[in-house]
Amino acid sequence: MRYVEAAGLRVSKVGLGAWQFGSSEWGYGRHYAEAVAPAIVRRSLEAGVNLVDTAELYGFGRSERIVGRALGDRRDEWVVATKLFPVVPVDPVVRQRARASLRRLGTDRVDLYQLHWPNPVVPLGATMAALGRLQADGLIRHVGVSNFSLEQWRAAEAALGAPVVTNQVRYSLLDRRPEAELVPHAAAGDRIVVAYSPLGQGLLSGRYDEEHRPGGWRGRTPAFLTENLRRLRPLLDVMRQVAAAHDATCAQVALAWLVRQPNVVVIPGAASVDQAVANAEAADLELSDDEDAALRAASGAYRPVTGPAALLPMAAERAARVASRVRTAARALRS
Repeated sequence: MRYVEAAGLRVSKVGLGAWQFGSSEWGYGRHYAEAVAPAIVRRSLEAGVNLVDTAELYGFGRSERIVGRALGDRRDEWVVATKLFPVVPVDPVVRQRARASLRRLGTDRVDLYQLHWPNPVVPLGATMAALGRLQADGLIRHVGVSNFSLEQWRAAEAALGAPVVTNQVRYSLLDRRPEAELVPHAAAGDRIVVAYSPLGQGLLSGRYDEEHRPGGWRGRTPAFLTENLRRLRPLLDVMRQVAAAHDATCAQVALAWLVRQPNVVVIPGAASVDQAVANAEAADLELSDDEDAALRAASGAYRPVTGPAALLPMAAERAARVASRVRTAARALRS
């Protein structure tokens, strides 16, 4: 495992994202929450992972509870990160919500407390002042933000009067917008970009195509439109070639490409212990400059159908799925 240190925060290049812990939209159920998720946390630590990221919003607190139970007596070996959802993020509310997260996590401090989104109504200075007081009281060690532009990140730091060490943003081979400003800023300024959705909700795992989609909410999003899966093939072909050269998987290639960037860490989720271990091993996968260039070229050529243009194809595909289910039911009734 490789690590990155910035402004006194030292985290593994590959962390563990806990969005799916206790979140019903992932469909993992009670057994996953009670048995699999704790095993994932324990095995990730053994593999060198020291960053676990959750949020009060994930499962409406269930994710924090599951993480807290899983940490057990090895809590001090972890960098525990959670996020404040910015509904009325002023001092008394922030303090109450932070203490609630601490209770759910079963700890007396959070190592990294992040503002989940900018709030366009409440002045940023008021929220940062509240976080600064939590820091002074020892309830949080480091302050971070999430989904902030560079201008907003700098404004948050100016308002805090201290380092805002991390900015957690969507970043993958499918969405490279952070490279324009955020990644260079982190590399030059002793800060860290935390990449969420590093596998594009599974699109970069190589498991899905036009005939094989994930179940649940993911399969109904524009990313998994038939046309978008067709357009993704060239990038996946390059990823498979790189993966074969390293005896790795497409998912590991996607993660290794990200952590190759300076001051970037990733927080993939995991559906199983084996997947968590494979994610951790990606930190040690060394890509060549030529492989990096090939991945960048294929990534840059990917142009998915998005926005209003995706609405009609989505409606058509949903109608086709409904019609298929109706035909199946009709056949069953006739038999």
